[in-house]
Parts: sequence; structure tokens; C-alpha cells
Amino acid sequence: MIGQQQEREQREKSRRRSAEITAFVAGLVVTFAFFAFFPGLPHVIDWGAILVSVLVGALARWGCRRWMERGGGGDGGSPRS
Repeated sequence: MIGQQQEREQREKSRRRSAEITAFVAGLVVTFAFFAFFPGLPHVIDWGAILVSVLVGALARWGCRRWMERGGGGDGGSPRS
């Protein structure tokens, strides 16, 4: 009984971790692509673009973590309910 619960918690923790990593990488890549291909910007990846991309990735990871803590949006309803 306890072993099953620990296994389920471990699977949930692993799923959350992989989702957080995916959110971070997605935020990072999308921001890099914005700086590299958006018309009107110099098409150069400098330290400012790298820093902003890392911050956007961290923000995406934080948002993913908060969303998953709330229940993934499927059964939790809106945060106001």
C-alpha cells in the first residue's frame, strides 16, 4: 500500500519535472526565435537576448509549476471558484 503511494508520487514528481523542463526550453527557444527572426530587430543574438531568453524560460517554468500545483486545470476549475 505504502509502496504504491510512493511509486505514484514518484511518477507525479517525474512528470512535473519533465513538464517544467519542457516549459523552460520552449520559452527559451521561442524568445531566441523572436530575437533572431522578428522584422525590424537586428538579427544578432547578444547577451541581452540571451538574458531575456533565460528569464522568459524561467517565467514559463514557474507558470507551468503553478498550473500543475493547481491541478493541471482539468479538475481544479478557475482559481476564483
